[in-house]
Amino acid sequence: MSAFLSIARLRKCHAERVLFDIADFALEAASAYVLTGVNGAGKSTLLRILAGLEQADASAASFLGRAMQLAPYPQAMRQNIIYVHQHPIMFSTSVSHNIAYGLLARGVATGQAKRQIEDAMAWAGVAHLRDSNPASLSGGEKQRVALARAKVVAPKLLLLDEPTANLDGAAREQVIALIPTLVEAGSTVVMACHDRDLIAAPGVRRLKLRDGGLEYRF
Repeated sequence: MSAFLSIARLRKCHAERVLFDIADFALEAASAYVLTGVNGAGKSTLLRILAGLEQADASAASFLGRAMQLAPYPQAMRQNIIYVHQHPIMFSTSVSHNIAYGLLARGVATGQAKRQIEDAMAWAGVAHLRDSNPASLSGGEKQRVALARAKVVAPKLLLLDEPTANLDGAAREQVIALIPTLVEAGSTVVMACHDRDLIAAPGVRRLKLRDGGLEYRF
């Protein structure tokens, strides 16, 4: 299977310090990856670069078969890559409105958007919370709402920063159970994490940032 995203010589520096210098970065379509490494190795930074939230140097890049540069961040990547923060930001409206945001921003017709929102809420197990203010939700519920908000726009690449951090018991298990279904729906998922269950999950490939480079462990 060929890579749908590849970047040659991806380099990120903070002042004079080289955080990482990755010779070849590549992701395959409809695949799951965990991104590991010690604290400070650059896991979150790498996700944010892929999402266009931080800049880095790269000698070449290709996305969905098209050559492009990372700066300015390409529209094709902006439309197809979603980043979910460890502590997702929610609008102070309702759960259903939060999930609807990406669809409405893309101009999806109201009737079609409503059906997609209902499907996403059912998928994430938050349909009973549709009219709730997100401020009242637990950490696990917020994470599932954030995943539904991402899934509803059918991203080619979904970047999850510590998706199970600070979640215990059932909340953590509910989030972990959603990951394979995202891949089945056609998304590639990259998760920066330390969660042993995610790292050891069947079919999940491991990327490890170490000493400024990236190791592929399949």
